[in-house]
Amino acid sequence: MASKQSEEPCGEMSSEDQRGGFLVRFRELYPKEVLTWQLAKTLAMGQGLAGLICGTAVTSQYLATEFHLNTPMLQSFLNYMLLCITYTIMLFCRRGDGNILQILKRRWWKYLLLALVDVEANYTVVKAYQYTTLTSVQLLDCFVIPVLMVLSWWILKTRYRLIHYVAVSICLLGVGAMVGADLLARRDQGSTSNILLGDGLVLLSAALYAVSNVSQEYTVKNLSRVEFLGMIGLFGSIISTVQMVILERNEVSAIVWSWQVGLLFSAYAFCMYALYSFMPIVMKLSSATSVNLSLLTADLFSLFLGIFLFQYSFSGLYLVSLVVILVGFITFNAVPTPTIPTATSISSSSSSNCEEGFYENPGATENDVTREDAPVGISIDVEEEDEEQQADKTTRRASDLSRRLGEETDEDRIVERSTQM
Repeated sequence: MASKQSEEPCGEMSSEDQRGGFLVRFRELYPKEVLTWQLAKTLAMGQGLAGLICGTAVTSQYLATEFHLNTPMLQSFLNYMLLCITYTIMLFCRRGDGNILQILKRRWWKYLLLALVDVEANYTVVKAYQYTTLTSVQLLDCFVIPVLMVLSWWILKTRYRLIHYVAVSICLLGVGAMVGADLLARRDQGSTSNILLGDGLVLLSAALYAVSNVSQEYTVKNLSRVEFLGMIGLFGSIISTVQMVILERNEVSAIVWSWQVGLLFSAYAFCMYALYSFMPIVMKLSSATSVNLSLLTADLFSLFLGIFLFQYSFSGLYLVSLVVILVGFITFNAVPTPTIPTATSISSSSSSNCEEGFYENPGATENDVTREDAPVGISIDVEEEDEEQQADKTTRRASDLSRRLGEETDEDRIVERSTQM
């Protein structure tokens, strides 16, 4: 009853009180509390993922412009095969519930659907370039972030605060500056054969990416990173093989192989393999939304490389866009995103709660855990003190009883001696 009574006032707080409390907490933030080592590590790892995406974009552009190759399913197949060779074999070597046979018995159809969503997300965004412009792709591809936030709120029970929406808006302003720089530099490349179809494919790809990323975050935080990558590699290889045979058999058979083509395909496969391998680690440290915010700089890295490789014209808005996106990313991760514990997490032990936590942002997790552990530690100390006091009382009672018994025996002896005399 006491817990229910303590929870009711929190739920009855007005929005004005919450905003006022947020402003007070925001004013009390110090640079040392915001710019932590954990945040720097998350930022560096996120930008590393953006660099890997930049590598896939540059190699794909070289294959398309220099060698006139447009084989997205073949490139995806190489990535899924590497994942299958590495992580699926690791699942075969496991014993017990982590073995691949046990996983397939329990949830094979879930990973099949997840792999299908992932494969089609990669395919539709590449296909969209054949129908719409680069500017449309860059703008509409940001649709993945609001979809991610909605799915995280619904599935992962994440509760965002006002500062998180402000941070996302800042990042989207940075993307707008990047698109404006492209228009000023006249880099509005791409096809205009069917803009409506191309824009629809971009939106579909963003929604599929959001579903894949939320599922990935849930899996790596509750099950296993190796399990996710192994099952995605297995089913992704099967699906991409079937789709490649149906859609790209003519393009694949027409490839004129050379060491340059082989090197570009290898570089693309390596970048995608590294991206898939390291993204679950970053998601476990932060969240899917945070990772996608950091990936917004991937197009900027591609543009910076394109200045030297493809003779793109430089614009100062590119640097402004990079700074604005990084500021939005830091603002988003400065405040933790609390989650509502589900029935499973409530029934779990306190040790698992401490390990997994109810916060996606690692910046304040340790403080929250210590706050949660403090009452437990105090209650334990009180119990220990009560036990010691009880032990002292029992010893005192025993000593008093023994003294009384000793005095009674002495009196009896004196009485006996007096009667004998």
